[in-house]
Amino acid sequence: MQYDLAVVGGSFAGLSAAIQAARARRKVLVIDAGQPRNRFAEHSHGFLGQDGRAPDAILDEARRQLLAYPTARIVTARADKAVANSGSDFEISTDGQETFGAARLVLATGVRDILPEVPGLAGQWGRTVLHCPYCHGYEVSGGPLGVLATGPMSLHQAQLISDWGDVTLFGNGLIEPDAEEMQALERRNIRFEPAAVSELREDGSGGLMVHLDGGRKAGVRAMFTAPRNQMASPLAEQLGCGFTDGMLGPVITVDERQQTTVPGVYAAGDAARAMHNIAFAVSGGAFAGVCAHQSLVFG
Repeated sequence: MQYDLAVVGGSFAGLSAAIQAARARRKVLVIDAGQPRNRFAEHSHGFLGQDGRAPDAILDEARRQLLAYPTARIVTARADKAVANSGSDFEISTDGQETFGAARLVLATGVRDILPEVPGLAGQWGRTVLHCPYCHGYEVSGGPLGVLATGPMSLHQAQLISDWGDVTLFGNGLIEPDAEEMQALERRNIRFEPAAVSELREDGSGGLMVHLDGGRKAGVRAMFTAPRNQMASPLAEQLGCGFTDGMLGPVITVDERQQTTVPGVYAAGDAARAMHNIAFAVSGGAFAGVCAHQSLVFG
């Protein structure tokens, strides 16, 4: 079946793109594998009108609203291949061995977090190990907080997060601030702990106990870290889309109308923006859907 618009990825950016085209009475397909990046978080914060709701509850309601439009369809599958035809349309194949055609394509495929290899960290991801203070900082604020270094950017992260609490930057053997950087940390009352982190454990009161090489320990309410990101889908690369180096990994290059370097292919959400947040994803997805629709009208 040929669609006007196919959206790969049915989380916040993808559903926002799809509903714009559905409201324009265009035939819209969303292909989604059901693995949103924030599935590890119990609550979403900082998204206007939805503060404190579970992310899956917001997405369930968004899917219901999208499917109220008769031209919209959602297929639960993983899109594993995309091909640009000689004309102006695209073919998308899924792991369920279905193939769909579309005149325009929005990639809202997201990213995958590559977590630091510290025992106990992965099990706390989205609970007491966090990455975005704007998303989760308020809920853990007012007490001791940690920042686990993953690279030089962690110095900036520690200074930012000190607005939410009393911060210790755990260098984990990866960074050693110079004199100027130490002064910047001291101005924000940030302690620097150079020792490697050997393990993270729940402390029994909702926080974390940080175990350091040499047997020392430190307690924190939460640990922030900045994991590297990689594309969660190969489709952008298959189609020949360009990439830009982001702060924590590559992002799909888009222009001022969310179009990639491949005509007819748009991108939005975490895969197409270096800074990640639900509100940013919704905004980018909505604009990608509008621009993809307008390109169908005006060519």
